[in-house]
Amino acid sequence: MSEPKYQRVLLKISGEALAGDASRGLDFQVIGKVCDVIKRCVEKGVQIGVVVGGGNFWRGLKDGGGQMVRVRSDHMGMLATAINALAVADVLEQKGVEVRVETAIEMRSIAEPYIRSKAIRHLEKGRVVIFGCGTGNPFFSTDTAAVLRAAEIDADVILLAKNIDGVYSADPKKDPNAVKYSKISYDDVLAQHLGVMDTTATSLSMDNEIPVLLFALKDPENILRVVMGEEIGTIVGG
Repeated sequence: MSEPKYQRVLLKISGEALAGDASRGLDFQVIGKVCDVIKRCVEKGVQIGVVVGGGNFWRGLKDGGGQMVRVRSDHMGMLATAINALAVADVLEQKGVEVRVETAIEMRSIAEPYIRSKAIRHLEKGRVVIFGCGTGNPFFSTDTAAVLRAAEIDADVILLAKNIDGVYSADPKKDPNAVKYSKISYDDVLAQHLGVMDTTATSLSMDNEIPVLLFALKDPENILRVVMGEEIGTIVGG
């Protein structure tokens, strides 16, 4: 049996991906398929941390823009990520996977407060750790939270599960001549203004030399494929 390429990974899943085709709310068929693959990764000995977005319920800047104070709107977005974290945790537990939810904003009745050493201990024991509430600060995206947590837990790679199968030179939906990259540097991503992650997340990843592997979540099996070293999607840096 082949060995995984990565031993500890940080998986970032957007809220929209958890909503499936509906784009709002939760699609438990989609979540179930994702959790099935996470379970198989854990069974292969891979340590998995997960950061979830909240866009299937609330996007602070987009949904509150012009109508609310940005800080409060972002706080609502953090609560949306906590909902998603609890949903994914519940499905994983139903499948027999040990899991812990840790949140950057304390809500002790439903989750552990984020403590780095505790999160690493959970990972070492084979538990999946789901990080909710982003960084706990407004004005920062969950992509930035994913890079921050990846750096803190010493992850080998950030797995960026998106609704697109890689990084392109332009929007492939608008430009039929767009070229898909198999590998690209952080500098090129920033220079070409490619929408892999926001600039804060990209710069943080570059400064900490953490490779980012972007691939399509449409087929959840891609999570296992990239963990095992198959060349899928686009690797940034590394």
